[in-house]
Amino acid sequence: MSKRNFYITTPIYYPSGKPHMGHAYSSIIADVFARFKRLDNFNVYFLTGTDEHGLKIQREAKKNNKDPKLFCDELSNTFKKLTKSLNLSNNDFIRTTEKRHHESVKEIWQRLEKSGDIYLDKYSGWYSVSDEAYYDDDEILNENGIKKSKASGSIVEWVEEESYFFKLSAWQNKLIKFYENNPNFILPASRKKEVINFVKKGLKDLSVSRTSFSWGIQVPNNDKHVIYVWLDALTNYISALKFPNTKDKLYKEFWPADLHIIGKDILRFHAIYWPAFLLAAKLETPNRVYGHGWILSDEKKMSKSLGNILDPLEIIKNYGVDQLRYYLIKEVSLGNDGSISLENLRNCINNDLANNFGNLCQRVLSFVEKNCNSKIPVPEKYDNRDNELSNEIVQKLPKLKEMMDNQELNSYVKEVINFSFNSNKYFNDLEPWNLKKSNLSRMNTVLYCILNQIKSISILLYPIMPNSIEKNIQLMGLKKEDISLHNVENLNLLKPGNSIKKGDILFKKIDSE
Repeated sequence: MSKRNFYITTPIYYPSGKPHMGHAYSSIIADVFARFKRLDNFNVYFLTGTDEHGLKIQREAKKNNKDPKLFCDELSNTFKKLTKSLNLSNNDFIRTTEKRHHESVKEIWQRLEKSGDIYLDKYSGWYSVSDEAYYDDDEILNENGIKKSKASGSIVEWVEEESYFFKLSAWQNKLIKFYENNPNFILPASRKKEVINFVKKGLKDLSVSRTSFSWGIQVPNNDKHVIYVWLDALTNYISALKFPNTKDKLYKEFWPADLHIIGKDILRFHAIYWPAFLLAAKLETPNRVYGHGWILSDEKKMSKSLGNILDPLEIIKNYGVDQLRYYLIKEVSLGNDGSISLENLRNCINNDLANNFGNLCQRVLSFVEKNCNSKIPVPEKYDNRDNELSNEIVQKLPKLKEMMDNQELNSYVKEVINFSFNSNKYFNDLEPWNLKKSNLSRMNTVLYCILNQIKSISILLYPIMPNSIEKNIQLMGLKKEDISLHNVENLNLLKPGNSIKKGDILFKKIDSE
């Protein structure tokens, strides 16, 4: 079977401060989709990285008495380590300070100049250094004399300087037409509605250069200007594919991107500016931008002042990376804001992983070890109950693929965990411990059937919990290469007579703290 290509990105990290739960969430979601597509025989390219330019970085480097590049080297290394801590399977890690990226950004700029979409004028308006974003008067609130963005709460400054502008206003109707022709370009539907309403309100031309600081990519033929950080940062998605060499194998195979996973706070940049830049540069647009919600701590945004920050690295240290990955995917409804807490994390680990799937694996493998000499038993004739269980996952596999293609991640997880509940019930109802005394061949059939289910459920959970599932698969005498969606449908993968191991407890219960 020939492989199809799939290109997925997570927003490149803005390397300021410590990695937080929002970084972890975006990255884990993207990784789950990337791993699932690989299981479905896709040739996947998964990109992440660090966005290192702009006034914010320049100011922080100065505050720390460091050269901006050396400052970014240190910060970028922290986020590179995060990809390992989260067990991401990214193919590339791009930095916007790399030469390959600079060449790509300059090419985009020159294309926009050539198309007549860039002109020189003067900018005056509100700018947030924290967001690296421009805001209109109606997007600003006054808090005790301090001007802030209504959307993010970040402080804004009044800026006046010479600037190049991108003719965004000229793309208003073209963008509306583009959204109509590509109804699934923005998901979920609530984000799409938000973007379309914003565009219909009227678009103003966008300032795409700055002269008041120097840390960035210089405008070609005018080194007094630095290219706006978002025009710079967004281009990373094609820089990684060797653009401007559009004949390169990477670019030809993977652009346009299939899926940009982003947080809702950067939706405007990805769903309005990015397609406008690309269309003006006569380049293809990505197929989909998915804007997920915020991660809240006990219903509130995480902040130092509230003391409610949940550190992903601390959680991984105390509970495990697979446990964190599963919890975020299961408990946060993709697309909506999601509230998390340590208590809910412990409950999720105990109920879903320890008591349900982990318990199923432990019971069945222990039973086979004791009663079948640690060998996969030989099945005989399946009855209706066996067939019902065995066909349950196979019949629902097309629907599961569809869920993942539509980013219905929570529905997917709930369906897979439900298979585990059904398998536990099957094992309890058919009581193989009693069959051992009365009907040994029937016991062997039941055990083979339940082992098959554990194999299939494991494969479906692999994108979410790769470390734990790989160990579980190996206990059943299988190899990592056997983890594929094709083998979910293969009910003869487990070879009777092959050895299996009981292993350690897959997911330990967490005591309340």
